Amino acid sequence: SQANFEEDSQKQAAVGHWRTLMPSKGSKEEPETGCQDAGGVDETQSTEQLNVSRLRSSSVEIREKGSEFLKEELHKAQKELKLKDKECERLSKVREQLEQELEELTASLFEEAHKMVREANTKQAASEKQLREARGKIDMLQAEVTALKTLVITSTPSSPNRELHPQLQSPSKAVFRKGHGRNKSTSSAMVSAASQNVTPEPVSRECKEVDSILFAEFQAWKESPTLDKSCSFLDRIYREDVGPCLDFTKQELSELVRVAVEQNTLTIEPVASQILPVVKVSAEECGGPKKCALSGLPRTCKHRIMLGDSGNYYYISPSCRARITAVCNFFTYIRYIQQGLVRQDVELMYWEVMRLRREMSLAKLGFYPSEM
Repeated sequence: SQANFEEDSQKQAAVGHWRTLMPSKGSKEEPETGCQDAGGVDETQSTEQLNVSRLRSSSVEIREKGSEFLKEELHKAQKELKLKDKECERLSKVREQLEQELEELTASLFEEAHKMVREANTKQAASEKQLREARGKIDMLQAEVTALKTLVITSTPSSPNRELHPQLQSPSKAVFRKGHGRNKSTSSAMVSAASQNVTPEPVSRECKEVDSILFAEFQAWKESPTLDKSCSFLDRIYREDVGPCLDFTKQELSELVRVAVEQNTLTIEPVASQILPVVKVSAEECGGPKKCALSGLPRTCKHRIMLGDSGNYYYISPSCRARITAVCNFFTYIRYIQQGLVRQDVELMYWEVMRLRREMSLAKLGFYPSEM
């Protein structure tokens, strides 16, 4: 632009120079004197200098204005660049936040999925365990039904079966006519429940009187039956019967037996029986046929017990079996009452509970039938 201005100024200077040499209108064409020619040259030179100075001042002014304009544009561009940088920074933060939220959501989804899978596996394992237990109970009940059918068939008027007619038995054997000949403690009172429809035991010669305190505790428990031993009814029986009856020499094993009886997971089987599906080849057999695992004494053990699904078997003597059986019969009967399976008068249920307590008392004192 400066070169253009200089070129224009040169052109304007040349034009002005020639205009000064041309004569004006009305002037004479006569040549002027030498003095006049010298004055005209000086005037022309001053005019050219004035024009050059004006052009220079105009060029400087235009240059300053252009510089100011460029500075303003640069300032605007810098402001816009700063705004763009801030916007980019904000968008970067938003992107990082979204990525973090996405990672957290993905992690939570995976964790929830794993949790659901674990719960499903746990439920499946529990269902399979319940199925196995149910099948074992079904097999046991079928065996008991078969045994009862055999007893019924073998009982005739000419030769009655004494197991079906307890009034024909001696009083000493009548008390223990329900020996624990079953495999699972869940069925330990099946004969007890069935005996309600059979001829009752010969207790007519005995004199009975209801204890008001015990009967009141049983009535209060019967209104809201529970297996919680904090109630007065079960608390008394635990202290007076269950605890002493399951108190053996081997304290640690005794505690495990008590818990298994309460949870209904105790299994009793004859030593010669190997047909149960829960028998394992690698099962640990504690004690032995000639030593009781609970008392630690040398005894002939005809039965063994297993606690839950542990697979560990413990040989027990007939006396220990009688004590465990008595407690199992009691717990099974009160479970039947809790489940509403016993349809009897409150007083009859009370006397049945007292009979079961008597069995526990005799067993803890060492009395048991010879067939055990």
